[in-house]
Amino acid sequence: MTQSLQKIFTFDEFLAFLATQPENTRYELHDGDIIKMPPPPGQHEQIVAFLTMILGYECLRLRLNYGIPKTATVKPENKTSGYYPDVLLMNFSNLSNEPLWEKQSVLSYPDSIPLVIEVVSTNWRDDYHKKFADYEEMGIPEYWIVDYAALGSKELIGDPKQPTITIYSLSDEGEYRGKQFRGDDRIESPTFLDLNLTVQQIFHCVIE
Repeated sequence: MTQSLQKIFTFDEFLAFLATQPENTRYELHDGDIIKMPPPPGQHEQIVAFLTMILGYECLRLRLNYGIPKTATVKPENKTSGYYPDVLLMNFSNLSNEPLWEKQSVLSYPDSIPLVIEVVSTNWRDDYHKKFADYEEMGIPEYWIVDYAALGSKELIGDPKQPTITIYSLSDEGEYRGKQFRGDDRIESPTFLDLNLTVQQIFHCVIE
């Protein structure tokens, strides 16, 4: 379970708070609440590392001016929230338009964020509901929810529940449209159309 510090913070106060914390602790700001994120299990971190490697390679292969930062904050505009996606694809070409990037590594514009990935942990409702709504409202073009432990509700990932990757892409109406992938399904990414990767490869961190 996540832990709240039981005080309403502004975003500036949140950034000041982060500056006082050890580097190995992780916090997010959810509607003014500073939330201490639990340490992720090993498989969670394996999947994050695997996807970071694969997508980073694809950016190089396709000569995309993108990168994957270590600790950049995603701030929805006009909200007192700040998130650290497990994998954040950043568009270098738009960083000059980000007012908080140079000093505080904060991204707010969808043109700076082609894709975000959340690997589901015990706080799965945040990924499927809260972050889903905020990323959609921001206009982030692509959002993956990687639910390797099938923690989401049956309504979200089916009955019986099984490990699922849901990839959402932004429609012309500004709404996310999702497609689910399981087992040996080859995932389909609007950003990386030629990506030849199955769900099982991602969950087991295997290159074939």
